[in-house]
Amino acid sequence: MHTPHPGHAWHERTQKPEREAPKKHVPRVPSTETEWTCPMHPEVVQNRPGSCPKCGMALEPKAFREEAGEDREYVDMKKRLVVSAALSIPLFLLAMSDLLPSDPVGRALSPRGLVLLELVLATPVVVYGAKPFFERAVLSLKTRSLNMFTLIGLGIAAAYGYSLVAALLPSLFPPAIRDHRGTVPVYFEAAAVITTLVLVGQVIELRARTRTSHAIRALLSLAPKKARRVRDGHEEDVLASGLAIGDELRVRPGERVPTDGTILQGDSSIDESMITGEPIPVDRSPGDRVTGGTLNGDGALLMRADQVGEDTLLAKIVALVAEAARSRAPVQKTVDRVSAWFVPAVIAVAVIAFVLWLLVGPEPRLPHALVAAVSVLIIACPCALGLATPMSIMVATGTGAHAGVLVKNGSALETLAQVTALVVDKTGTLTEGKARVHEVFIPEGEDRDAVVRLVAMAELASEHPLARAVVADARERGLDLGSPHEGAARAVRGKGVVAELTIDGRAREILFGSPALLCERSVEIPESAVAKAESLRQNGATVSFAAIGGRWVGLWALLDPVRSNARTVVHELERRGIRVVMLTGDARTSARAVARHLDLHEADVFAQVLPEDKAVMVERLAERGNVVAMAGDGINDAPALAAADVGIAMGTGTDVAIESASVILVKGDLKGISRAFRLGHATMRNIRENLILAFGYNALAIPIAAGVLYPLFGWLLSPMIAAAAMSFSSVSVIANALRLRHALARPETTG
Repeated sequence: MHTPHPGHAWHERTQKPEREAPKKHVPRVPSTETEWTCPMHPEVVQNRPGSCPKCGMALEPKAFREEAGEDREYVDMKKRLVVSAALSIPLFLLAMSDLLPSDPVGRALSPRGLVLLELVLATPVVVYGAKPFFERAVLSLKTRSLNMFTLIGLGIAAAYGYSLVAALLPSLFPPAIRDHRGTVPVYFEAAAVITTLVLVGQVIELRARTRTSHAIRALLSLAPKKARRVRDGHEEDVLASGLAIGDELRVRPGERVPTDGTILQGDSSIDESMITGEPIPVDRSPGDRVTGGTLNGDGALLMRADQVGEDTLLAKIVALVAEAARSRAPVQKTVDRVSAWFVPAVIAVAVIAFVLWLLVGPEPRLPHALVAAVSVLIIACPCALGLATPMSIMVATGTGAHAGVLVKNGSALETLAQVTALVVDKTGTLTEGKARVHEVFIPEGEDRDAVVRLVAMAELASEHPLARAVVADARERGLDLGSPHEGAARAVRGKGVVAELTIDGRAREILFGSPALLCERSVEIPESAVAKAESLRQNGATVSFAAIGGRWVGLWALLDPVRSNARTVVHELERRGIRVVMLTGDARTSARAVARHLDLHEADVFAQVLPEDKAVMVERLAERGNVVAMAGDGINDAPALAAADVGIAMGTGTDVAIESASVILVKGDLKGISRAFRLGHATMRNIRENLILAFGYNALAIPIAAGVLYPLFGWLLSPMIAAAAMSFSSVSVIANALRLRHALARPETTG
C-alpha cells in the first residue's frame, strides 16, 4: 500500500505517460505436453503418468485441465478392482466352506482339487490385480526408498508364494503342519482378498484426489467458451480462446464475462461470488474492472479485453491452486523422518514375529508364523500416514480458492495457524481505499477553479488513489484538464508531487503534498491553514497542501472511509489472540481517528512510517517473539511482505506485492484476512487429527497383528482382517480431510 509522509498520503508515486494503443495479443497455443508429479514429493516430475519412486503414490498432472476426463490411474485401478473382486468373493467363500458343518464343496471336490481351484482363482488376482503393487515395491527396493507398497508387495508375495509351493509341491512340507484332510494349509484367499482390499483403498484415495481437483475444474469451466466481439460496428460470436488484448466485447444481461477487462459503456451489477466468496452482486460502471467468468446482471455492457488466456485471473487462480495443492507443510518433514525408519522397523517386527512363532508358537508353527508376519506387513502399511498431510493441503487450497483466499504453499497454511501479530496498512485494507475529496479550502483572492484545475493537471498522470480522487473532483466541477503532460510531473518520495506545467504560454511550478514539501521550497503556510488541517485530521481526513509559483494557494482534505466490516473483523482477530498492528505513512492524527473507530490500542498504531521502515517494524515485532503476518498491496509493501513470516497480498494490489506474498486475497479486505486465518487453523487442526488417526492406528494394530493378544485370548489376526483394517485407516484419513471443504462455511469461531 502506498504510505505517505507526515500530513500527506504519498510515499512514492509514478507518473505515467499517455497510454499507447493496446498491442494485439497473439493467443497462446496450449502445450500438449503435461508434466506429472507426486502430491507427497513435488520434486518428482516426469512427462508421463506413473508411480512415485519414493512413496509409490500415483502421479498426477501438474496443471488442472478443464477438458480432462476420468483419471487414467483411477480407471485402471477400478478395472483391476472389478476383476479382483469378482474372483476373490467366490475364492473367499470356497475357503470358508471348510468351516461349514456340511462342507458341500469338500464333498464335491477332493482336497487336492479344492487347493488347485483356489490356485486358479487367486492367480489372476495376484498377477493382474496386484501388478501395480509389485511394480511399486520393486521400484522402492531399486531406489532404496521403502514405502507402503514395499510392505504390501512383501505381504501378498509371502502369502501367495507360500501357498503356491504348498499347492504344487506339498511333499516338501512335514506332516506336522498338515490339516485334518492331510493337505498343507494354503492362503490363496488371503493373498486375493488383501489385493482386493488394497485396491478398494486405492480407488477411494484416487477418487478423493479427483474430487479435490474437480472443484477447481468446475471453477475453470465457468469461463465462457464463446464471446461476442464488436468490430467495425458489427458483432460476431467468436471462441473465447481466440480473443486478443484490446478486443471490444459485448456482454448481454445474464451472460458471463468472457475475459478480464474494463467496462467501456453500460452499468450493471456483477455477481463475483465465484472469486470473492461474497454472494452480494457489486455495481460496475464505465472504467471499472471486470473478471472473466463472473456473472453479469440485468445491464448490457461493452468492455475491452485487458487479459486473455492464461493471463486471466481465473486461469492464474487455477494454476496457483494446482501448485499449492502439491506443496507440503513443514509438519510433513516430521512425517518424512518417521517414514524413513518406519518401514524398515515394520519389516524387522514382521521377521521377529515370524521367528518367535516358529520357535515357541503352537503347532502347526509354520502357518502361524506366516500369518503373523504377513498380518504385520499388511496392517502396518503407512498409506494413512502418507495421506495425512497432502490430503488436508489439497482440500484446503481448493476450499480457500472458492472463498477468495489463494494460498501459494502448505507452509503458509501452517504459519497462518501460528500467527500472533498481524501488521496492516491503513489505506485500502482498514479503509475502502477509494478516497474522496471531502473539502477544498482556497483562501480569498485566489481563483478557485484555476487553482483546482492546475493541481488536478499536476496529478493527472498519477495512478495513486488520492491523486485519482483529486482529478475526479476537478472533473465533477466541469473543469477541462486535457491530457497528461509527459515528464511534466515527478513524485517526491514520501512527500508529494512537483509539476512544471506551461499554461497559456506561461510556466508554472505546482507543489502538492505534505507541509515538508512546501517548506523545502521555502513556501510559507499560514498558521490558520495549519490549524484547519489539524482539525480535519482529527476527523480522519488526509490533508495535502498546494502551492503555485512559490505561493501557498490552498489545501485539500480527502477522506478514505473505514470499511464497514473492519471493526467487527478486528475484534474477531483479537479474540483469536492475534494482535492487530496498523502501519501507515499518514499523519498521527488521521491514523488515530481510524484507530479510535476500530478500537485499536494506541500502542498498536504506528503513523508517519516511511516505506523503507515497514520491513524494519515487521522484523522488530518478530524479534519480540511474535509470528508476524503482513497484509499489503503496494510496491512499497513488498519488502515487508517478504520479511514477514507470512505475507498476505490484496488481489487488487501490484504484481510486486503479490509476488512477495504467500497468501493472496482476491478481494482485499480484512474479511478475507479473517478467512485466511480460519483456513490455516482449520487445516492444521485437520492435519493433527489425521496424524493422530494414522499414528494411533499403527501403534495399536502392529502389536495385535504380531500376536501379543494370543497368549491371553487366543486371538491371532487374519491377514484379510489386517488388510481391511489398513484400508479403513486410509479411508478415515481421507474422510476427515474432506471435512475441510466446509471449513469456511461454518460460523466464525475463535478456535
